[in-house]
Amino acid sequence: MDTIELIKETKKAVKFIKTASTETKNKAINLMAESLVSSAKEILSANAVDIENAKGKISDVMIDRLMLNEERIASMAKGMKEIALLPDPVGEEISETVRPNGLKIVKRRVPMGLIAIIYESRPNVTSDAASLAVKSGNAVVLRGGKEAYNTSKAIVDALKKGLVSAGLSSDIINLVSDLTRESANVLMTAEGLVDLLIPRGGAGLINACVKNATVPCIHTGTGICHIYVDKDADLLRAIKILENAKTSRPSVCNAAEVLLVHKDVAEKFLPVVKETLSDKRKAEGKIPVELRLCGSSAKIIEGVMAGENDFDTEFLDYILAVKVVSSVDEAIEHILTHSTGHSEAIITENRDTAEKFCIETDSAAVYVNASTRFTDGGEFGLGCEMGISTQKMHARGPMGLSELTAYKYIIEGNGQVR
Repeated sequence: MDTIELIKETKKAVKFIKTASTETKNKAINLMAESLVSSAKEILSANAVDIENAKGKISDVMIDRLMLNEERIASMAKGMKEIALLPDPVGEEISETVRPNGLKIVKRRVPMGLIAIIYESRPNVTSDAASLAVKSGNAVVLRGGKEAYNTSKAIVDALKKGLVSAGLSSDIINLVSDLTRESANVLMTAEGLVDLLIPRGGAGLINACVKNATVPCIHTGTGICHIYVDKDADLLRAIKILENAKTSRPSVCNAAEVLLVHKDVAEKFLPVVKETLSDKRKAEGKIPVELRLCGSSAKIIEGVMAGENDFDTEFLDYILAVKVVSSVDEAIEHILTHSTGHSEAIITENRDTAEKFCIETDSAAVYVNASTRFTDGGEFGLGCEMGISTQKMHARGPMGLSELTAYKYIIEGNGQVR
């Protein structure tokens, strides 16, 4: 089936899910999760094909993003079941006003309709997006990356079985099989069919969607996330947070890409950074973090001199750009100039400095004494997320159930005329 016909079939299924009861939607999500686990053998077989095909074409870090095992599948299913436990946003009365003329105006939350998501090689996005769409009363067209196509298809096949078992249309979730740019262009321009487009991936994908989409599009920015270590930081706490933010999973958008260090603690802290992230990891047989240094930091520790674009790059790898700054004001100015608006963190024991940082930086998530790795729907109590919005209209930060709804006004009168 070509992409436009697939979109039309999915659009027809909107009526089945937007009117489904909370009980039916929860039942469907739980059955989808159970089908995911029971189909693990088929999913892992498909994933093995994708892994083999990807070798030599993408980095080892990106292959780790693509790789599934039984534990990861179980975690995906667990996340889905957590979504089933969350309150249903559909039908929520956001506000109610009675006007002087007696008109009662209710602002009520409703599903978007048909959501399209274009994403890259993370298989868990497939199950996350499907379950979030179902719970929020939406149908969804999924267009994953070519590296993960076999895995995504096996996952969608399993999820469709769960939908049918719940008495719902299998077309509520559909996967695009055309992996050329043409299918992405069709999704971007399917006016009257696609109610919301969400790109989730690298800068190239997101910029292409924002530039070319004629349907409503959420700007889910790349994650050039900063950690600023202030002069009043607890340095033991700082190194622990930095290590987690950079090395726990460097291939994800909430990983730290830039370290800013106040000049008053740079000579003490930077050698610890090199020892912890590079020397110690290398001695333990782990991938060391390559430190790309500004001129001031290069006078303190060894590393690679930062290039022209290193403070504007989402590395998604074991690479960290490092800069020494003279003040919190310089740190904030650097972040405002180079950040993508995703997540920033300050490490400090000074509450006034922390408050200044929180107010004056302009990202969707700002942390005080915590890792940027928490910018995630599951960690925020949303179950999971459809993406991380870095724009300021409609949705910002991790997009959970409420962000996948719109609202309408219901006006009740008793014969009023204007």
